[in-house]
Amino acid sequence: MVSKTIFQKIIEKEIPSEFIYEDDLCIVINDINPQAPLHLLIIPKKPLPKLSDAEEKDLNLLGHLMLIAGNMSRKFNVEDAFNIVINNGEKAGQTVFHLHIHFLAGNKKLNLPK
Repeated sequence: MVSKTIFQKIIEKEIPSEFIYEDDLCIVINDINPQAPLHLLIIPKKPLPKLSDAEEKDLNLLGHLMLIAGNMSRKFNVEDAFNIVINNGEKAGQTVFHLHIHFLAGNKKLNLPK
């Protein structure tokens, strides 16, 4: 049996976390190790390990995640000043193998993996 990722445990409320947003397809939480003044994680509820594992059937989910990113930009008044990062694989800096989008905004220098 494959063990649950920390994100699955957060989604299933086994680990407490403040949800900034939740719907049937995803959640949004603050990153516990922020790399910018505003660093959100947009996490699909479907446990997809990496973006490169996505299939045609995931098209609506992936589009939904981008729409939520746009919604977060308006919620936090950063419509013209945010970055989206998806680390895909260990060599790209991915540490939790459950697809998630880093939403970063603010003036602090971003320390993103190279």
